[in-house]
Amino acid sequence: MKASVLRELTEDELDQKYKELTEELFNLRFQLATSQIENVGRMRVVRRDIARMKTIQRERQLASAKHG
Repeated sequence: MKASVLRELTEDELDQKYKELTEELFNLRFQLATSQIENVGRMRVVRRDIARMKTIQRERQLASAKHG
């Protein structure tokens, strides 16, 4: 998911998407441990999406602290 798309989301939508991605990452790790994973590359994509989300949330926190 691109950062520009994530920046258009509201805080609640970002939180919901974050929960979905962390759950997906958990399931992928579980599949990896049980040797049932089909697409190992998906783990990398999910981890990067989570990192992008956290970065955008942090940017918003800093911007609100600066203005308020």
